[in-house]
Amino acid sequence: MIDWLFVPASYLIGSISSAIIICRLMGLPDPREQGSGNPGATNVMRIGGKKAAAITLLGDLLKGLLPVYAAKLLAVPVELLAIIGLAAFIGHLYPIFFKFKGGKGVATSIGVLLGFSWLLGFAFVATWLLIYKVGKISSLSALIASILSPLYAWFIVGDIYIVSASAAMMIFLLWRHKSNIKRLMKGEE
Repeated sequence: MIDWLFVPASYLIGSISSAIIICRLMGLPDPREQGSGNPGATNVMRIGGKKAAAITLLGDLLKGLLPVYAAKLLAVPVELLAIIGLAAFIGHLYPIFFKFKGGKGVATSIGVLLGFSWLLGFAFVATWLLIYKVGKISSLSALIASILSPLYAWFIVGDIYIVSASAAMMIFLLWRHKSNIKRLMKGEE
Protein backbone atom coordinates (compact mmCIF):
# COMPACT_ATOMS: atom_id res chain seq x y z
CA MET A 1 0.00 0.00 0.00
CA ILE A 2 2.83 2.41 0.79
CA ASP A 3 4.08 1.89 -2.78
CA TRP A 4 1.04 3.82 -4.02
CA LEU A 5 2.36 6.96 -2.28
CA PHE A 6 4.85 7.14 -5.15
CA VAL A 7 2.00 8.20 -7.46
CA PRO A 8 1.09 11.53 -5.80
CA ALA A 9 4.76 12.13 -4.95
CA SER A 10 5.68 11.63 -8.62
CA TYR A 11 2.95 14.02 -9.72
CA LEU A 12 4.23 16.65 -7.28
CA ILE A 13 7.82 16.19 -8.47
CA GLY A 14 6.61 16.49 -12.06
CA SER A 15 4.79 19.70 -11.10
CA ILE A 16 8.05 21.48 -10.32
CA SER A 17 8.55 23.68 -13.38
CA SER A 18 12.23 23.72 -14.24
CA ALA A 19 11.70 26.44 -16.84
CA ILE A 20 9.96 28.86 -14.51
CA ILE A 21 12.38 28.26 -11.65
CA ILE A 22 15.49 28.54 -13.84
CA CYS A 23 14.20 31.72 -15.47
CA ARG A 24 13.50 33.27 -12.05
CA LEU A 25 16.94 32.27 -10.73
CA MET A 26 18.70 33.62 -13.83
CA GLY A 27 16.69 36.87 -13.91
CA LEU A 28 14.96 35.96 -17.17
CA PRO A 29 11.34 36.70 -18.09
CA ASP A 30 8.65 34.18 -17.20
CA PRO A 31 8.61 31.68 -20.12
CA ARG A 32 4.81 31.55 -19.96
CA GLU A 33 4.76 35.23 -20.93
CA GLN A 34 7.58 35.32 -23.52
CA GLY A 35 8.33 33.60 -26.82
CA SER A 36 5.95 30.72 -27.45
CA GLY A 37 4.52 30.98 -23.93
CA ASN A 38 5.54 27.40 -23.25
CA PRO A 39 7.50 26.68 -20.05
CA GLY A 40 9.94 24.27 -21.65
CA ALA A 41 13.58 24.09 -22.68
CA THR A 42 13.03 25.20 -26.29
CA ASN A 43 11.29 28.41 -25.24
CA VAL A 44 13.85 29.01 -22.48
CA MET A 45 16.56 28.81 -25.16
CA ARG A 46 14.73 31.52 -27.14
CA ILE A 47 14.55 33.87 -24.18
CA GLY A 48 17.65 32.95 -22.19
CA GLY A 49 20.15 31.07 -24.33
CA LYS A 50 21.73 27.63 -24.36
CA LYS A 51 22.91 27.48 -20.74
CA ALA A 52 19.44 28.22 -19.32
CA ALA A 53 17.89 25.79 -21.78
CA ALA A 54 20.34 23.00 -20.93
CA ILE A 55 19.66 23.38 -17.20
CA THR A 56 15.91 23.39 -17.87
CA LEU A 57 16.20 20.30 -20.06
CA LEU A 58 18.17 18.47 -17.38
CA GLY A 59 15.67 19.45 -14.68
CA ASP A 60 12.71 18.30 -16.78
CA LEU A 61 14.43 15.03 -17.64
CA LEU A 62 15.35 14.32 -14.01
CA LYS A 63 11.84 14.87 -12.71
CA GLY A 64 10.69 12.09 -15.03
CA LEU A 65 13.65 9.81 -14.35
CA LEU A 66 14.10 10.04 -10.58
CA PRO A 67 10.62 8.96 -9.37
CA VAL A 68 10.54 6.03 -11.80
CA TYR A 69 14.09 4.97 -11.01
CA ALA A 70 13.52 5.21 -7.24
CA ALA A 71 10.36 3.12 -7.51
CA LYS A 72 12.18 0.61 -9.69
CA LEU A 73 14.95 0.30 -7.09
CA LEU A 74 12.28 -0.46 -4.49
CA ALA A 75 10.90 -3.16 -6.82
CA VAL A 76 7.38 -1.82 -7.17
CA PRO A 77 5.19 -3.90 -9.50
CA VAL A 78 5.54 -2.96 -13.17
CA GLU A 79 1.92 -1.80 -13.45
CA LEU A 80 2.54 0.68 -10.62
CA LEU A 81 5.85 1.71 -12.19
CA ALA A 82 3.97 2.65 -15.36
CA ILE A 83 1.48 4.74 -13.35
CA ILE A 84 4.31 6.45 -11.46
CA GLY A 85 5.93 7.43 -14.76
CA LEU A 86 2.65 8.80 -16.07
CA ALA A 87 2.08 10.73 -12.84
CA ALA A 88 5.44 12.52 -13.16
CA PHE A 89 4.75 13.24 -16.84
CA ILE A 90 1.23 14.59 -16.17
CA GLY A 91 2.63 16.69 -13.34
CA HIS A 92 4.89 18.37 -15.89
CA LEU A 93 2.01 18.99 -18.30
CA TYR A 94 -0.43 20.16 -15.62
CA PRO A 95 1.62 21.37 -12.62
CA ILE A 96 -0.36 22.07 -9.48
CA PHE A 97 2.24 24.63 -8.39
CA PHE A 98 1.90 26.73 -11.56
CA LYS A 99 -1.85 26.94 -12.21
CA PHE A 100 -1.78 23.71 -14.25
CA LYS A 101 0.06 25.40 -17.13
CA GLY A 102 3.07 23.24 -17.93
CA GLY A 103 5.35 22.33 -20.77
CA LYS A 104 4.81 20.02 -23.71
CA GLY A 105 6.50 17.07 -22.00
CA VAL A 106 9.28 15.88 -24.30
CA ALA A 107 12.17 16.02 -21.82
CA THR A 108 10.09 14.63 -18.97
CA SER A 109 8.88 11.76 -21.16
CA ILE A 110 12.50 10.98 -22.01
CA GLY A 111 13.26 10.85 -18.30
CA VAL A 112 10.34 8.50 -17.70
CA LEU A 113 11.42 6.25 -20.58
CA LEU A 114 15.00 6.20 -19.26
CA GLY A 115 13.59 5.15 -15.88
CA PHE A 116 11.64 2.32 -17.49
CA SER A 117 14.69 1.18 -19.47
CA TRP A 118 17.92 2.96 -20.36
CA LEU A 119 17.77 1.44 -23.83
CA LEU A 120 14.20 2.66 -24.34
CA GLY A 121 15.15 6.21 -23.40
CA PHE A 122 18.22 6.11 -25.62
CA ALA A 123 16.11 4.84 -28.54
CA PHE A 124 13.88 7.91 -28.18
CA VAL A 125 16.87 10.27 -27.99
CA ALA A 126 18.64 8.59 -30.93
CA THR A 127 15.50 8.92 -33.05
CA TRP A 128 15.11 12.57 -32.07
CA LEU A 129 18.76 13.28 -32.94
CA LEU A 130 18.56 11.48 -36.29
CA ILE A 131 15.38 13.25 -37.39
CA TYR A 132 16.70 16.60 -36.16
CA LYS A 133 19.98 16.12 -38.05
CA VAL A 134 18.01 15.55 -41.26
CA GLY A 135 15.18 18.08 -40.86
CA LYS A 136 16.45 20.62 -38.30
CA ILE A 137 12.94 20.87 -36.77
CA SER A 138 12.81 20.10 -33.04
CA SER A 139 9.05 19.57 -32.82
CA LEU A 140 9.02 17.17 -35.78
CA SER A 141 11.89 15.21 -34.24
CA ALA A 142 10.04 14.96 -30.92
CA LEU A 143 6.78 13.92 -32.59
CA ILE A 144 8.37 11.14 -34.63
CA ALA A 145 10.36 9.84 -31.65
CA SER A 146 7.20 9.94 -29.55
CA ILE A 147 5.14 8.08 -32.15
CA LEU A 148 7.79 5.35 -32.28
CA SER A 149 8.22 5.08 -28.49
CA PRO A 150 5.38 2.54 -27.89
CA LEU A 151 6.85 0.35 -30.63
CA TYR A 152 10.29 0.67 -29.05
CA ALA A 153 8.77 -0.18 -25.67
CA TRP A 154 7.20 -3.30 -27.12
CA PHE A 155 10.46 -4.57 -28.62
CA ILE A 156 12.85 -3.39 -25.88
CA VAL A 157 10.84 -3.95 -22.70
CA GLY A 158 8.03 -6.17 -23.94
CA ASP A 159 5.67 -5.32 -21.09
CA ILE A 160 2.11 -4.21 -21.85
CA TYR A 161 2.07 -1.73 -18.94
CA ILE A 162 5.21 0.03 -20.15
CA VAL A 163 3.91 -0.03 -23.74
CA SER A 164 0.60 1.45 -22.53
CA ALA A 165 2.37 4.20 -20.55
CA SER A 166 4.52 5.01 -23.60
CA ALA A 167 1.39 5.15 -25.77
CA ALA A 168 -0.39 7.41 -23.27
CA MET A 169 2.58 9.80 -23.21
CA MET A 170 2.62 9.76 -27.03
CA ILE A 171 -1.05 10.78 -27.15
CA PHE A 172 -0.47 13.62 -24.67
CA LEU A 173 2.63 14.75 -26.61
CA LEU A 174 0.69 14.82 -29.87
CA TRP A 175 -2.09 16.78 -28.18
CA ARG A 176 0.32 19.26 -26.61
CA HIS A 177 2.05 19.75 -29.98
CA LYS A 178 -1.16 20.35 -31.96
CA SER A 179 -0.14 23.94 -32.81
CA ASN A 180 3.26 22.65 -34.01
CA ILE A 181 1.52 19.98 -36.09
CA LYS A 182 -0.67 22.63 -37.75
CA ARG A 183 2.40 24.74 -38.56
CA LEU A 184 4.24 21.65 -39.87
CA MET A 185 1.33 20.87 -42.18
CA LYS A 186 1.40 24.46 -43.50
CA GLY A 187 5.20 24.38 -43.87
CA GLU A 188 5.59 27.17 -41.30
CA GLU A 189 7.41 25.33 -38.49
